[in-house]
Amino acid sequence: MAAPALARHAAAQGYPSRAVRVVVPFAPGGITDVAARLIAEKWSEQLGKQFYVENITGGSGNIGMGQAAKAAPDGYTILTAFVSYAINPALFARVPYDPVRDFDPISLAITSTTVLVVNPTVPAKTVDELIALIRANPGKYNYASAGSGTSSHLAGEQFRLSLDLDIVHIPYNGGAPAIASVVAGHTPIGFVAPNVAIPQIGDGKVRALAVTSAARAQTLPDVATMAEAGHPGIEGDSWVGFVAPAGTPKDIIATLNRDIVQIIAQPDMKERLATLGFDPVGSTPGEFATRIKSELATWSKVIHAAGIKPM
Repeated sequence: MAAPALARHAAAQGYPSRAVRVVVPFAPGGITDVAARLIAEKWSEQLGKQFYVENITGGSGNIGMGQAAKAAPDGYTILTAFVSYAINPALFARVPYDPVRDFDPISLAITSTTVLVVNPTVPAKTVDELIALIRANPGKYNYASAGSGTSSHLAGEQFRLSLDLDIVHIPYNGGAPAIASVVAGHTPIGFVAPNVAIPQIGDGKVRALAVTSAARAQTLPDVATMAEAGHPGIEGDSWVGFVAPAGTPKDIIATLNRDIVQIIAQPDMKERLATLGFDPVGSTPGEFATRIKSELATWSKVIHAAGIKPM
C-alpha cells in the first residue's frame, strides 16, 4: 500500500524533470492568456524547466478545461482557471469537467474587480443616486457588459436583482466595445473590467461609482467598493488561478504554490499585472478550494434567478 505513495513522493522530489504544459482555455492575446504567459515565464526561470502555454479554445473555455481534466495527474499539465471555471457549470446544461472533483487547486493567483461606470451626462455621482435615478425612470436605463454570461454581466445582474431594479442588459462582444458604448452614451451605464475602464476614467469620459470587489482595487484605489457605498451584498471578482488534474502529488502542488506566491509578489510582476488591471493574491490551495465552492454557489444563484443563457 505504501509503494505508490513513495513513488509519487520520489517523483515530486525531482519535479520538474521536463517541460510543463500550462493550458489556457481561451485564444491567445486575451488578458487571461497574457497573465498566464507572464507567470509561466517566471515559473520557467524559478524551476529550471520550460513552462509553456497551450491555448485550447472553444465552448467558452469548456473544451480546454475538459481536456485538462483528463490529463495525467503528474504535474506536467496545469490548467489556467479563469472565473468562468466557476460560472460555466451553472451557465451551460452540461460541461466536460467538475470544478471540485476533477481538479486540485494550486493557487488563486490574481484578481480583477468589475467597475460600475456611467456616462458623465448621467446625473448620478454615487451608487445611491444612480439607484434612485433608475427607480424614478423604470425601463429607461440600460447597462453594457462584455457579453452574456461574463463576469461583468453577472455583476450587473447581481446589482439588478439585489436592488430589484428595472434596467436592461445590453451585451457586447468584449470589454472594449462595452466601454466604448458607455463613452458614446448609447448605454449610459456599464459594468466593465479595470483594464478598459481606467483610461476612460482618467480622461473623464466615464465616471466610476464603485467596484464590486470585497476590498478596493489596487488599480483604482480612489473608487469605493459596493459595500462602502452601502450595498455589501453586491460583490464579485474576475480572477485567474491555477489547478492541476485531481490526484497530482501534494509535493508538486506545494512546489507550484510556493513559487507562484513568490512570483506574483515580485515588484516587476506586480507592475506588469497592474497594467492588465489585476491585483496579486497568491492564496493557499485550501483557500482557493473554498473560494471555488463559494463562487459556484453564488453565480449559480444569480444565473438561475436572472435566466442567463450562454452567448
